Amino acid sequence: MTRRLLAPLVLGAASVLALAGCAGGTPAASGSTDADGKVTVVASTDVYGSIAEAVGGDVVDVTSIITSPTQDPHEYEASAQDQLTLKGAQLVIENGAGYDGFMESLIDASGTSADVLTAVEYNHDYPGAESHDDASASPSADDTDHGHEHVEGFNEHVWYDPDTVDDLAKAIAEHLGKLAPDHAADFSANADAFVQKVAGLKDSLGQIEAKDAGAKVFVTEPVPVYLIEAAGLVNATPNEFSESVEEGQDVPPATLLESLQLLDSGQIKVMIVNPQTAGAETTQVTDEAKAKNIPVLEFTETLPEGQTYLSWMQSNITALSNALAA
Repeated sequence: MTRRLLAPLVLGAASVLALAGCAGGTPAASGSTDADGKVTVVASTDVYGSIAEAVGGDVVDVTSIITSPTQDPHEYEASAQDQLTLKGAQLVIENGAGYDGFMESLIDASGTSADVLTAVEYNHDYPGAESHDDASASPSADDTDHGHEHVEGFNEHVWYDPDTVDDLAKAIAEHLGKLAPDHAADFSANADAFVQKVAGLKDSLGQIEAKDAGAKVFVTEPVPVYLIEAAGLVNATPNEFSESVEEGQDVPPATLLESLQLLDSGQIKVMIVNPQTAGAETTQVTDEAKAKNIPVLEFTETLPEGQTYLSWMQSNITALSNALAA
């Protein structure tokens, strides 16, 4: 039976790292190592695949289902090859909260016996997360449905939250250590190194806050909100605008007008666009921002080619800092 792993808020000793990009792996028998003796890990997107490789180093074989910036995880339709890949996993990493719903179907259809880590459960704002504070607690098979339904008002784009990524990396190390006990110390050391590098991201965000705290940002979709809030910035976007774009719906005319007037008011310092969910309304507000000389940045949901999670986040933070200084 697939084991769902509930996230503790306080994890034990930190875990693992050896940075690398997402790599594909040949599916092995469910719950087994691959032909090279590596732990097989399957992630829903290359964002989580990169974190897993950073923690697992040379001891893991990671396959990410979504690796292209042109693919929207909300709309992704899994293939038979995806199902075969998942069947061979020992550890599965997904986002949860309805973001990558295709993973739930794959998990059920593949019959995998892999443990499943759900990233949203490591976010302190996720409903019920405060109850997961016993680091020694082992998740039970009864937890199979936790973390997979969309939660109204919750921002599921948790990989943009440095604290969530910290805790997820530690959890990955912990569970890899159970799957490959001989390498548990390596995983722990790698996770420690990864967390230290995430601390560097937090320092960069703190530098933005020191200079630009309270600056207003317009986001076409809630993807980067955790990051801008960590930088002390304010998401000034009308909720109905970003929610409509995220859901693939038309932005109500009154909300679009409100957004255009906001951009015209001189209050917005930066606009951040998710190019993976662009449409007529996002083009209209982007054009308006450029006409008002408001810097426009693109923050994606998946890794740009050649980037790791850490290098990608640092480039986003640097771009944000530079735009605010423009």
